[in-house]
Amino acid sequence: MSVPAINRIVRNFKASATRDKTIQLKDLRGQNVVIYFYPKDGTPGCTTQGQDFRDLHAKFRRQKTVILGVSRDSIASHEKFREKQGFPFDLISDSDEAVCKHFDVIHEKTLYGRKFMGIVRSTFLISADGKLRREWRPVKIKGHAAEVLEAVKALK
Repeated sequence: MSVPAINRIVRNFKASATRDKTIQLKDLRGQNVVIYFYPKDGTPGCTTQGQDFRDLHAKFRRQKTVILGVSRDSIASHEKFREKQGFPFDLISDSDEAVCKHFDVIHEKTLYGRKFMGIVRSTFLISADGKLRREWRPVKIKGHAAEVLEAVKALK
């Protein structure tokens, strides 16, 4: 499986999301797409990251940009997280890790000396023509959503 490359078409994927949706990348053509991967619903960093995208959501929409959050959490967990935080965008449940593997965001991590395989916080910007235009790996949360918005604006 090939990992998306800058200025190349991103291969389609299909995944379950909040609000009873099935997301297919090909259905979003004609709009920019920001896909951000995060480790776990409800944790401090993931909550802050989602809130930052939420707070800028109207500005992303004005740029004809869809935001999608992705983690391995269940749809039920995502629905609670989305509702509690007032996220106006959908969250993709990737319990089988297919989308994470598609974007190569699962890597070995270390926490308190314990090694494990986990999602490395990453964001991808796909332009309206389906091409990957930017990627951020790994992501520093502070100021990240604003930086992504500036990258979207620069696509024009």
